Amino acid sequence: MLYRTLKRMIERGQTEGLEEKIDIFFAANKLTKAEYDALMEALPKEAEA
Repeated sequence: MLYRTLKRMIERGQTEGLEEKIDIFFAANKLTKAEYDALMEALPKEAEA
């Protein structure tokens, strides 16, 4: 359920601060390694300054 919600947020472009939240969910064992990897891969890559 959490994975689907996060994936939908990424698809809708609601990604502000999402990377940190995904990290926290993974650290708290709310996401599997495969789910974590898929979500991080789906996040848009921000240009580094």
